[in-house]
Amino acid sequence: MKIILVAVDFSAVTAAVAAQAVALARAFKARLVLLAVTQPPVITGDYSMMMENYTALIDVGEKATAKNLTRLQARLSRQGVVAEVIALTGSPARLIVEQAAKLGANWVVMGSHGHTAFYDLLIGSTTQGVLRRATCPVVVVPPPQADRRKT
Repeated sequence: MKIILVAVDFSAVTAAVAAQAVALARAFKARLVLLAVTQPPVITGDYSMMMENYTALIDVGEKATAKNLTRLQARLSRQGVVAEVIALTGSPARLIVEQAAKLGANWVVMGSHGHTAFYDLLIGSTTQGVLRRATCPVVVVPPPQADRRKT
């Protein structure tokens, strides 16, 4: 059976990503696997006070991710779509590529946020990282029209 790895981040593009993944799954009779990666906060400099709360911050993020994944899975279930869920913590691009390989995914479906080129240069782009490293096709879903910014 074909497998579609659906990388979601619960931003404005998530509904469109899910819709595209469902359409592909129905067309190709594929299994959906929803993946959400919680990215730990980046702490730079001498912020030792923040280190005390680091684990708590990650825990809050992981709980929110799990809750959102369960909601999305339930919404898809009401549409007659069965989806497995995976929640991980770490570097999103790396973990998406690793999970795609581990699952033997035929496609990765994910969103694009439409950030400016300057933002992507400074912060990096998860989508670009996946596109560069994935060994299977990657379907990139654009952000809703209202969220698009000039690049």
